[in-house]
Amino acid sequence: MEFLYEYGLFLAKAITFVIAIVAIVTVIASSAMKPAGKKGELELNDLSEEFIDVEEDIIHYLLSKEELKEKDKKDKKAAKDKAKADKKAAKLSGDNEGAIVKAEAKIFVVDFNGSIDAREVSALREEISAILTVATPEDEVFLRLESGGGMVHGYGLAASQLDRLRQHNIPLTASVDKVAASGGYMMACVANHIISAPFAIVGSIGVIAQVPNFHKLLKKNDIDYEQFTAGEFKRTVTMFGENTDKGREKFSEELEETHLLFKDFVRERRPSLDIDKVATGEHWFGSTAKELGLVDEIQTSDDFLQSRSKSHKIIALRYVMKKTLAEKFSKAASMSVDSIFSKLWQNNRIFPS
Repeated sequence: MEFLYEYGLFLAKAITFVIAIVAIVTVIASSAMKPAGKKGELELNDLSEEFIDVEEDIIHYLLSKEELKEKDKKDKKAAKDKAKADKKAAKLSGDNEGAIVKAEAKIFVVDFNGSIDAREVSALREEISAILTVATPEDEVFLRLESGGGMVHGYGLAASQLDRLRQHNIPLTASVDKVAASGGYMMACVANHIISAPFAIVGSIGVIAQVPNFHKLLKKNDIDYEQFTAGEFKRTVTMFGENTDKGREKFSEELEETHLLFKDFVRERRPSLDIDKVATGEHWFGSTAKELGLVDEIQTSDDFLQSRSKSHKIIALRYVMKKTLAEKFSKAASMSVDSIFSKLWQNNRIFPS
């Protein structure tokens, strides 16, 4: 009798476990099958408040109680004087009932950490569109850019999104702390002002295409590859067929044409550049890039924002896509795998001599 009881209890647990697994799989499958027209949301973060909070924390740690009281008195007096000055400025504006005091200038901070296909342009588009609904020419957009470039059409679209700001007379500053090369620099040169860290990698105004060819391998193993096209240059070079000199020549012409478009794009936005000198495909560190005119100032993004935190309202924007349950599970699994490989690499890495 005891055996039957234990067996029944085990069976109940097993059935419960199976039902739970089936329920989870069903939820994941249904989430994955939802329509692709999902939307994201805009996240806003007041960086000005963060700077103030950090400053206040340090001050309260360093000053004595007496010093803090004295500081509070000075702060209150300064705030009172500012309020009087604003009221006086409102009266001088000509409005008898008191004009609205000029709004505090704002800096909108946008991050772009670009991948090879520049898929981040979807979020950038939403961020730029949101900024354009409220920004005025007295405001500014600050782009923290990091990208080694990638596909021409993707980065061309990203640069066009930034160009919308200039078309609306909204000042744009691009900051390069690590790298803005090739397509990354295509985006940076749209800005009215470019700042760079001393050792940031800048430039690489060139075009590259690498196509592996397996024709000899297929031929060696008696494998035929057939490709059908309509139009002489529908396909110039191929990975599996035998490439011709005519096809290679046409492909090279297309690369040169793309390079000319790239150079014209940069020249139009930075006319003071010696484009023939810098459009060789080379890259430079920030200090040399300033000498060449690729950037305007040597400064990090942190220095820029901190220096303006007293005079501007600094707001960071980030457009985040809502993830389905299936995507959350897959991301968690991916992060776990990445963590494992990262630990293996850390434990087995070889240091240069």
